[in-house]
Amino acid sequence: MTQAWRDWLSSPAGAYLLDWEQAQIDEVVADIFGYHALQLGMPELEGLRTNRMPHQWLASPEPDSVLPSQTLNFAAHSVALPFQADSLDLLVMPHSLELSLDAHASLREAHRVLMPEGHLVITGLNPTSLWGWRHKRSQWYQKWGYRGLSAPPCDEMIAYWRLKDWLRLLGFEVKLSRFGCWRPAMDKAKWLQRWSWMDRLGAQWWPILGGAYLLVAVKKVHGGRIVGATWKKRRPQAKAAVGIAQRQKMPNEQNGLQRKNECESR
Repeated sequence: MTQAWRDWLSSPAGAYLLDWEQAQIDEVVADIFGYHALQLGMPELEGLRTNRMPHQWLASPEPDSVLPSQTLNFAAHSVALPFQADSLDLLVMPHSLELSLDAHASLREAHRVLMPEGHLVITGLNPTSLWGWRHKRSQWYQKWGYRGLSAPPCDEMIAYWRLKDWLRLLGFEVKLSRFGCWRPAMDKAKWLQRWSWMDRLGAQWWPILGGAYLLVAVKKVHGGRIVGATWKKRRPQAKAAVGIAQRQKMPNEQNGLQRKNECESR
């Protein structure tokens, strides 16, 4: 799967996607500060080149597919990262969820290794777009034995709203989201260039229908406040004077006393 993905990135549509994602990631990671940053997968994209953290790493699940000109620090899969909990300030995952065997496990692992207020940058392909429709058509054609339609080689595209719900359940807060790549994923560069006008209109009229999206999320940890025993600080209350209520006489006693007074007056 990874080699097929690399082959597709060398196509005109793949190069178009790389250019858009490189420009977006360069902008969003430039102002993220900390000490430790990791890019997981897709070494064709330099996701940390504008970031100024002193410790940066590039990891890939398949180190054999990395070109000699590219610097790979270690091999790692998105579901099992060799980092302690709460140790990374920035994690860049370009299409790591789409190429992962378990996208939920990959997100849980990202939440584990990120520090509180750590940033997670994710890029993905939008199924509700022309690219998503082309991907569905390619899967249908392959079932019937026709392979003439090229499309991104991933089993499933994860929708933006679906991914946003997953992140919210894990405790992330989505800070930024962007869409791009409104041109159809043509196989030939000249036809891809002829549809360049769709990028201008798509950003203005149908932004959520872009072929790709970028999402920046922040790990939030809600702290608790320990409430001590209040009875230790409570002041003793002063004893209030209690009045003795006078005994009220019954109606029969009042009538007998009145008759006695009348007899004595006579």
